[in-house]
Amino acid sequence: MKHLQQLFPILSWGRFYSKNAFKGDFLAGITVGILLVPQGMAYAMLAGLPPVYGLYAGFFPPLIYAIMGTSRQLAVGPVALDSLLVASGLGALSLSNSGEYIVSAIFLAFLVGLLQMILGGLRLGFLIRYLSKPVVSGFSSAAALIIGLSQVDAVFGFSIPTTFDIQTLFFQITEIFSTALPISFYVGFGAVVFLLLFKRFHPQFPAALILVCIATLLSFLFGWEHYGVDVVGFIPEGLPEMKIPVVSVSQWVSMAPLALTIALIAFMEALSVGKTLEEKNNQSLLRPNQELIALGASNLIGSIFQSYPISGGFSRSAVNHQLGAKTVFSGFISALVVGLVLLFFTDYFYHLPMAVLGAIIIVAVFQLINLSYPKELWQNHRVEFYILCITFFSTLILGIKYGILFGVFSALAHMVYKSSKPHIAVLGRIVGTNHFKNISRFSADVMTYPNVLILRYDGSLFFGNQGYFKQKVEALIRKQNAPVKHVIIDAGPIHYVDATAMHMLHKWILDLQRNQISVFWTHVTGPVRDAFYKGGLVEAGQATFFSSLDAAVKHLHGEAPNLNDEMISNQVNQ
Repeated sequence: MKHLQQLFPILSWGRFYSKNAFKGDFLAGITVGILLVPQGMAYAMLAGLPPVYGLYAGFFPPLIYAIMGTSRQLAVGPVALDSLLVASGLGALSLSNSGEYIVSAIFLAFLVGLLQMILGGLRLGFLIRYLSKPVVSGFSSAAALIIGLSQVDAVFGFSIPTTFDIQTLFFQITEIFSTALPISFYVGFGAVVFLLLFKRFHPQFPAALILVCIATLLSFLFGWEHYGVDVVGFIPEGLPEMKIPVVSVSQWVSMAPLALTIALIAFMEALSVGKTLEEKNNQSLLRPNQELIALGASNLIGSIFQSYPISGGFSRSAVNHQLGAKTVFSGFISALVVGLVLLFFTDYFYHLPMAVLGAIIIVAVFQLINLSYPKELWQNHRVEFYILCITFFSTLILGIKYGILFGVFSALAHMVYKSSKPHIAVLGRIVGTNHFKNISRFSADVMTYPNVLILRYDGSLFFGNQGYFKQKVEALIRKQNAPVKHVIIDAGPIHYVDATAMHMLHKWILDLQRNQISVFWTHVTGPVRDAFYKGGLVEAGQATFFSSLDAAVKHLHGEAPNLNDEMISNQVNQ
């Protein structure tokens, strides 16, 4: 039973569901469902799909997530970033016709869901840590610019070839901007202004839905379609049919990298939104691996009901929270709203101007652009600012897929570089205390000991930095004014020693001993101490442990350590 509750959290919280929780869930679910209708159609258009597929993506996946998700207020469904990735990724495959494109988008959701469930089942949720915030911020900001420009044709009423290369988009827009249809321009520009004003003065209202209703009514009354304004047109009525997407083996292979990218990005997006909501509610319910499984099941099962890839949406989740949603039952309500629209109201969207959907996308995605975070990085973390810039410009210039790869690579390269050259501090005793600090930071307050070099190594020891460790320590030994006879290493920050580093320590300490220099270790963690025993350093007399720097210094000067130090030192050396 406990295992089932872990896999289906609804079995746990559902037993304690109350009328008070239902009131908040009902109001929030109705509002999010209403908001999802225009957003879903707009995002489907962004993904290169007919608008109805956005409604399909907003119907079945929220039902699955409500059963399996661990975030109480996360609203899942179609989102801008994933829609852009679908369009850019499938656009590069040169599919022969729209039917094949639709089948590929649906199968992509199946493949994304399968990968997410496998990653979650293998408890690989930690992989998301390698998508650092600077990478995500740079990628999201660049993607927002590309998305915004890609919707200019819909807003201004002219046609440009589908591309996600910002240089191409910019030149195409510049060349044909003079051909924009006046009525379409006014519709699109007015829609953007309308959304921005509502967001500024009445953020609690479903501005997108109000805009859709007004624009559709005006389009119907004044016949905008006859003046060259593109409209949504016919939307199939009824719930999506159950159909397993089938593609060739070669398409499996070609879509696998795109599916993995979307799987990780979608998980990162949902997890970041979920954590933000938890912090606001002082909760700690999110389980990353279960979130992977829940999102995976939502995508996989959703694809059988004609959904394309989905994730957790920030704007809808924020509305969910603001309106008092207590549990994911609000997801059931929002899915019910979408289902009712599919069953009874699709005809009412025939006259909806495409320019309005384009305006909804533009206003929504430009929220992804964060200008304050790069400024903060520039002031406090300059290298990570450069990583953000690398991700941003590579996404703009090389495209969505290569942008995220360059960003992740640059972040990992920085991490590897930093781990290959950890900080090493020379320590001295703070006068009148038993505390030892970096002499370069406390030069006026510390005392050192002749013939004794005390060091702290701020990193683990492995094949990538063992040579640096040896060279740096030997350089510090040569730098001392008096000949060094004893080296004391504070190993507290060392949490791992691999076989290559252990071999280096064997030879290096033996060379030091031949030169009449002894090495002592303090604050050694249990796993590292075990590694020293297994590696033979203790048996060879190359690893003598002390519980503290004070105990080691007193030992070298023939002073008796205090009772606690003596007891711990004896235990450590056993």
